[in-house]
Amino acid sequence: MVKNKALKESAYISELAIHGIQEKKGNDIVRLDLRNIFSSVSDYFVICHADSSTQVRAIANSVEDEIFKATQQEPWRKEGLEYSEWILLDYIDVVIHIFRTDKREFYGMEDLWGDAEIKNYKSA
Repeated sequence: MVKNKALKESAYISELAIHGIQEKKGNDIVRLDLRNIFSSVSDYFVICHADSSTQVRAIANSVEDEIFKATQQEPWRKEGLEYSEWILLDYIDVVIHIFRTDKREFYGMEDLWGDAEIKNYKSA
């Protein structure tokens, strides 16, 4: 991944998260750009899914490692680690959602933020 200092910090963190997801073979990776949505809670949501709770946990660990190595930032908040069906890593301006496949389909995050600009990424 190319480091680009011109990227706003939140965009950079979202790219680091995507790289961490790709390292652990996360599925259907998308980044929702929420910056132009009036009531948005952050700049970006990064969303992916995996078929098992073990892989969901591994992806979350990989994302945390990638972001910490590059920025020395820990997530402001982490949720869902106990069952690993939907892990949320909150970096304030970037929120990463890592779902087990069935939970992603159930919650439909992309549909909730339909006005967001969506960018799809390939799984590694």
